[in-house]
Formats: sequence, structure tokens, C-alpha cells
Amino acid sequence: MASKNQGEGDRESARRYNEDQQKFAKSGKVEQAAREAKADPAAERKGRARAKELDPAVHRDYRKPEK
Repeated sequence: MASKNQGEGDRESARRYNEDQQKFAKSGKVEQAAREAKADPAAERKGRARAKELDPAVHRDYRKPEK
């Protein structure tokens, strides 16, 4: 019996995924899902502020210019 595993180019899974996406798009629930997924501005600012922090555990040689 041949293996059902098709690897990265799994056509059967891709077909099912595409069919499910088409069903969802036709269901009329897209607008509602988009509203629910809308980013929270306060959370966005908090995440961006934290991303700018430097890790104190990382040694940096400030005599050398950054690339």
C-alpha cells in the first residue's frame, strides 16, 4: 500500500483548504470576522514600545558603528 503522505506539495490538503476558504467567503461571515480581528490600538502601542527595548543581557560594543 502506498503512503498517503504527499509532502509539502500535498494537493489533497490544498484542495480541501481552498474549498473551505471559498465556503467561508460565501457564508457572509467575512465582515464579522474582520471586525473581530481588528487590532486594538492600545495593544499595538504597547507591543511596539516593548519591541524597542534593549536586552540588558546582550553585550554591545558602542564604540563600533552598527551596520
